[in-house]
Amino acid sequence: MEWVALGIIVLLFVYIIAIYNKLVSLKNRFKNAFAQIDVQLTRRHDLIPNLVETAKGYMAHEKETLESVISARTQAVSASKQAADDPADALSIQSLMGAEAALTGAMGKLFALMENYPDLKANQTMSQLMEELTTTENKVAFARQAYNDSVMFYNTYREQFPNNIISGGFNFSAAQLFEVEEIDVKKAVKVSF
Repeated sequence: MEWVALGIIVLLFVYIIAIYNKLVSLKNRFKNAFAQIDVQLTRRHDLIPNLVETAKGYMAHEKETLESVISARTQAVSASKQAADDPADALSIQSLMGAEAALTGAMGKLFALMENYPDLKANQTMSQLMEELTTTENKVAFARQAYNDSVMFYNTYREQFPNNIISGGFNFSAAQLFEVEEIDVKKAVKVSF
C-alpha cells in the first residue's frame, strides 16, 4: 500500500513538472515571437528618419508634420525597447501598441501631405524608402500574427484545468496580444506614386 501511495505521489510530481516545463516552453515561444516583431519594428523605426530627411527638402514648410513623425517615432522606439525587455509584461505591450498607433497616424498624415508634392513622389530615394517601408509593414503584420498565435496558445494552456493551478502557483501571468486598436490603423497604408 505504501508503494502505491508513493507511486501516486511520484506520478503527481512528474505531472506537475511536465505542466511547469510546458508553460516555460510556451512562454519562451511567445517571447521569441515578440522578438520577431521587434526586429521588424526596429527596421521600420530605422527607415522613418531617412524618409523624413528626404521629405524635408521638398516639404520645408510642413515642419510641424515632420516633427510629429519624428516625435512619434521616438516614443515608439522607447516603447519598443521597454516591451522587448519583457514581452510578458502586459503594460509594456499595451504601451507599445499605443505608441505604434500614434506613429502610424503621424505617418498617415505625412503620406497624405506627400500627395501635394509631385517632385517628392518622383524622387528615386523616396520611392525606394516607401517600398522598403511597405515591405516592412507587411512583415510586421505577419510577425504580429505569429506572436498573437503564440500568446493565444500560451494563455489557453495556462488557463486550462489543472494547468491553471500550476500557472497560478508559479506566477505565470497572462500574456497580452499585440492588437491594432484603431480602425484607421487596421487599414493598409496606401502608397501611390
